[in-house]
Amino acid sequence: MEAANSHSLSVTEQHEGTHGRHKAPGRFGWMTGVMVCFRCMLNMWGVILLLRLSWITSQAGILLTWFIILLSAAVTSVTALSISAIATNGRASGAYFMISRSLGPEIGGPVGMIFSFANTLACVLSVVGFAEVVRDLMQFGAVMVDSINDIRIVGVVTVTVLLLFSLAGMKWASKAHILLFVCVYSISFANYFVGSFIPPSPEKQAQGIFGYRSDVFVSNLKPDWRGAEGTFVQMFALFFPSTIGILCGVNICGDLKDPATAIPKGSLMAIFWTTITFLAISGSIGSCVIRDASGNISDILTGNITEGCVGLGCGLGWNFTQCIESQSCGFGLANDLKVQLMVGFSYLNTAGVFVASLSSAFGFLTSAPKIFQCLCRDNLYPYIGFFAKGYGKNDEPLRAYILCYLIAVAFILIGELNSIAALISNFFLCSFCLINFSCFHASITNSPGWRPSFHYYSKWTALFGAVISVFLMFLFTWWAALVTCCMILFLFGYVNYNKPKVNWGSSVQAGIYNMALSYSISLSAVEDHVKNFRPQCLVLTGPPNQRPALVDFVGSFTKNISLMICGDIIMEQEKQTMPQEAAERSMRWMNERKVCSFYTAFSADSLRAGARHLMQAAGLGKLRPNTLVLGFKSNWTDSSAESIDDYINTIYDTFDCNHCLCILRMMDGLDVYDQFDFEGQRSTVVFPHTHLTLPPRAVVVDDISTRVDHDQMKTAFQNEQGTKTIDVYWIADDGGLTLLVPYLLTRRRRWRHSKVRVFIVGEEHNMEDGRNQMIALLKRFRLDFSDVIVITDGEKRPQAKSLSRFEDSVAPFRLHDEQQDGVSVQEFRQRSPWEISDKEFEAFKLKSERKVRLNEIIRRNSHHAALVLVSLPVPQSDCPSALYMSWLDTLTCGLHCPAVLIRGNQQSVLTFYCQ
Repeated sequence: MEAANSHSLSVTEQHEGTHGRHKAPGRFGWMTGVMVCFRCMLNMWGVILLLRLSWITSQAGILLTWFIILLSAAVTSVTALSISAIATNGRASGAYFMISRSLGPEIGGPVGMIFSFANTLACVLSVVGFAEVVRDLMQFGAVMVDSINDIRIVGVVTVTVLLLFSLAGMKWASKAHILLFVCVYSISFANYFVGSFIPPSPEKQAQGIFGYRSDVFVSNLKPDWRGAEGTFVQMFALFFPSTIGILCGVNICGDLKDPATAIPKGSLMAIFWTTITFLAISGSIGSCVIRDASGNISDILTGNITEGCVGLGCGLGWNFTQCIESQSCGFGLANDLKVQLMVGFSYLNTAGVFVASLSSAFGFLTSAPKIFQCLCRDNLYPYIGFFAKGYGKNDEPLRAYILCYLIAVAFILIGELNSIAALISNFFLCSFCLINFSCFHASITNSPGWRPSFHYYSKWTALFGAVISVFLMFLFTWWAALVTCCMILFLFGYVNYNKPKVNWGSSVQAGIYNMALSYSISLSAVEDHVKNFRPQCLVLTGPPNQRPALVDFVGSFTKNISLMICGDIIMEQEKQTMPQEAAERSMRWMNERKVCSFYTAFSADSLRAGARHLMQAAGLGKLRPNTLVLGFKSNWTDSSAESIDDYINTIYDTFDCNHCLCILRMMDGLDVYDQFDFEGQRSTVVFPHTHLTLPPRAVVVDDISTRVDHDQMKTAFQNEQGTKTIDVYWIADDGGLTLLVPYLLTRRRRWRHSKVRVFIVGEEHNMEDGRNQMIALLKRFRLDFSDVIVITDGEKRPQAKSLSRFEDSVAPFRLHDEQQDGVSVQEFRQRSPWEISDKEFEAFKLKSERKVRLNEIIRRNSHHAALVLVSLPVPQSDCPSALYMSWLDTLTCGLHCPAVLIRGNQQSVLTFYCQ
């Protein structure tokens, strides 16, 4: 009844997925709640004890049977210690809840599916055991069809009746278990042990029951394997389901007064007393009953004539030779699976079987749907939410009841208790394995949140329990173990791929933190090497959801390769208007877009100050940015002179910090505001930290952010590029970053068919030599860029209209000589660093014309390119900021594809040496 406890959980736990809604039922102490009433001992004293333990003793002998019992108790005890540790680390609500909240949804989801299925099979085991006894009783009067089909018919009818009781409600059943346990089970056990001391009648002696005798005990010590199932492994697999009741106490821990005390004490005491019981009954039955008997009272020996008599019965006054030699004996330990029911008053023992089987079946039939209901409500898998609905004041999962009923009917049709027991062993061993691993993993991660009040456990015993459980799974039924593992891997892969939006504070999260911390510290001791260089990018995106193109571009060559940090510089005047959940919204947007990036916000007075502080402080150890990525200030001509100067100074500071630099220009703008049409009041909004001044329009920031959150806009970098080219204009050697970035792009699926063309500057008379040298260099760098084009007309004067456009762009920032009024150059530069004097314009005229000419060449050659990368001009301190800004604008204007101005920090990022 795992999910039933969710009704008693606190409000906080309800938000964690427990879905408790109603007032808690009456609470139970450890004795009535765990060890006795709610089925720990009741389920462990189940059909295996009453219907198969005698046969296991016959096959394996008393010694090996005791070894099987003790080994099972050892595995169960280790698991009980792990259960106690996990259950006392906060409020628990069943095995599924414990494992899922401990190991996370990736493991918790498969466990919930396996555990609910295992509980359904446990119900089948009890029902089939009940049906076997009913069939044997019917054989004295009537047979419906045959032995197997009779079990199937009785089993289906029984589970149908149990379903009806389950649908009617289970409140009465909780109280009935105590009465059944005390009145029937206790009487049944007492009847067995007292009856074993009563001298058997001749009728029972004919069935092989002779009371306690040393010779019978000695003869049954050693194994006597018979039939195809007569192996140690098969007997172990058959007995192990008797230990699964250990989870029943955990499944109802929400109904206990003090789970922290009740679960450890009750579970361990249940294991102790049931183990004593198993040992006592197997030793008792092995001391009282011989392996082979005919059941024919006429086989009694008259006188002392034992000539030709075979078997232990000869010394006891019975001649079972005929049935032994013909292997037709129908009684005895080896032949009568229910011989122990005949010890004492058989009707009382039969009543005990009925109580054990029906109560266990009812318990498992009610717990399996509730476990599945909890799993469905966690929304980890699709198409199962239909079964999450509850009905009535007790929130009964009627739909899940029907599903589990149909599964139970399907397995009841197998009709073989031994086969079903082997399957159950497999699934519950899997649950034991994951419980132990949960405890081990939570302990080894050293999470501060792991503080169980139960201290008598060890992470190494938990690991041993996990390993031995897996070993036993494959030892018992290897094909079922293989199927179970494949199911878990499939379910794990599905949850791991879909990343459900749950946060359970699992030990997996703690383990990830530990590994990240350990590797980060280890990485700090590693010296940098050119072969391990990665462009670790600090991207000044502002809110990432408003600059998707900039995010997608950097993500195209950093995802799963290197570090990416989206930096959001918040101006002081905007600080009060920024919502508190901005960081969460940005991370949620990037996760939905599958962008592998961090997000950090920083408050500053200006773009330059914020960028400088981020370049110095962002990152951790070796995981620090070495490349700054900006968006191009496309509306610089309409911006204030101060914002232009701030933008250019940011570029200066980038190189002063020894960082590489990339500036991305999109022809349709970077900001998503440009993608919307607005109506209403027109206003001008300036975002200095995003390098853009928005044109006049009505802007409602919260509405747009919300709209962008739910509408993942597609950018050019998310399209399949086909056979378009990536054109690289390598005008100056910057250490190789200009060549490395396009190479990284071509490793992506969307860019892998794109051909990289490299344009270099050369002279016409040695053009071929320059081209061959460049191809050889690229080959030595192991870059598959075979298309090299030499630019030989770069020194030509640009066209008049191109020059005119350039001059028009800088005209608003020109300061002619007659306007300077005798101000010195130093004073002029300090007062207006962005303005361009006539002297400065003439001094940089040649460089300006080269930029204009290079733009003409780019537009001529890269009209159909997918991406253009151009070497960024080196900024000079005596160059006015407006003039430098005009160079950047001129180089990339008029293109029909994204353009990147890129410059390394002159440190080599490519090498052709192996050391």
